[in-house]
Amino acid sequence: MEKIAGKMGRPWAIVPLPDGRFLITEKSGFMQIYAADGKMLRKITGFPKVDDGGQGGMLDAAPDPAFEKNKIIYWSFSEGYDNGNLLAVAKGKLSADETTIQNPVVIFRATPGLNSSLHFGSRILFDRSGNLFVSTGERSILEGRRQAQSLNSHLGKIFRINKEGKAAPGNPFLNNKNAMTEIYAYGIRNSQSLAIHPGTGELWEAEFGPLGGDELNVIKAGKNYGWPTITYGLEYSGQKVGDGIQRKDGMEQPVYYWDPVLSPSGMTFYAGNAIPEWKNNLFIGGLSGHLDRLVILNNKVTGEERLMEDKGERIRDVAYSNNILYVVTDSGNMYKISKK
Repeated sequence: MEKIAGKMGRPWAIVPLPDGRFLITEKSGFMQIYAADGKMLRKITGFPKVDDGGQGGMLDAAPDPAFEKNKIIYWSFSEGYDNGNLLAVAKGKLSADETTIQNPVVIFRATPGLNSSLHFGSRILFDRSGNLFVSTGERSILEGRRQAQSLNSHLGKIFRINKEGKAAPGNPFLNNKNAMTEIYAYGIRNSQSLAIHPGTGELWEAEFGPLGGDELNVIKAGKNYGWPTITYGLEYSGQKVGDGIQRKDGMEQPVYYWDPVLSPSGMTFYAGNAIPEWKNNLFIGGLSGHLDRLVILNNKVTGEERLMEDKGERIRDVAYSNNILYVVTDSGNMYKISKK
C-alpha cells in the first residue's frame, strides 16, 4: 500500500479512464484528471452549479463506453431545485485540451426536490448493454423516507436509464401506469455503492443503514429492498424504525449486513489475477475508517478482512484498474494497493 497523492481537497469518486488515468470528482463542483502514479494532470471546469452543502456536491462520474472516440462524460450531482434540491445526472463532452466540459446538459432528475442536505446517493455506472445504473437516497427526512416505497417517487431507488436519461429498454415498470418507468429497484435508504460482478454481470449495491443495519444487496429488476418497512438498524435515538421488523413477504433480504456499521461508500470488484486470492472479491470503502474486503461464493459472503485501519481515514471511494486498487479518502489522499 502506497500513498501517491495528497491535498486533493474533497474527492468523492475515483473513476478509471480507458487509458489508465483517473477522473476524480471534487465535491465543490469540478473534476480532475490524475495519472496512475498520483500526479495531477488537469483540472476540468464548466460544470453546472452544484449544491455542495452537507452530503451534496459533485458526486460520481462515468465515462461513456465509447469515451475514447466521443469524449462524453456522465456525472451525478446535487442541484438546487424547486425551493429545495435533488440528485441530477448530466452529460457533456470533454474539450480537446481536457480542461472544460462542453455543452453540459442535465438528462435526469430524481424528483421531487426536497429541502435536505442528506442522502443524495449516488453512484452511476454503465451496464453491459450501454445503459446507466443510478442510485439515489431518500433524502433522510421523513417526507422522503416514506417515498422510498412509492413507485411514484424517484427517492430511495435504483434507476436504469439510457444515455438520454429515459427509461432503459426492459425496465421492470415500463408497462405500469402507476410507476416511474426509470425505476429498476426500490426500498433503498441511501446508496453510495454500486458495482457489477465481473463474473456474473449482476449488479451489487451497498447502502447506509440508520444506527446499524448497513446492507449489501444483489439488485434484481423490480424488487423491493424494504426500507423503511424492514431494517436491521435502529433510529439514531435508539428507538425502533417503524414496526421494528426485519422481514416481510415481498421484500428482499440483504446478502449481508453490518452492525456496528461499515458506512459503505464506493465499492469495486477485484477483476485481476495479480493477487489470485482477491479474484472477484468485493472491496468497499468504509467511512467508519477502513477498506472492507469481502470473499463471495455463490452470492454469499464467506470471508471478510479489514484493510487500511491503521490510516484512520474515511475511505470515500475505491476503484480497480490494471490489477491495482486505488482509493481516495475524505482527507484528500489517494492510495494504491498492489501485490505485496
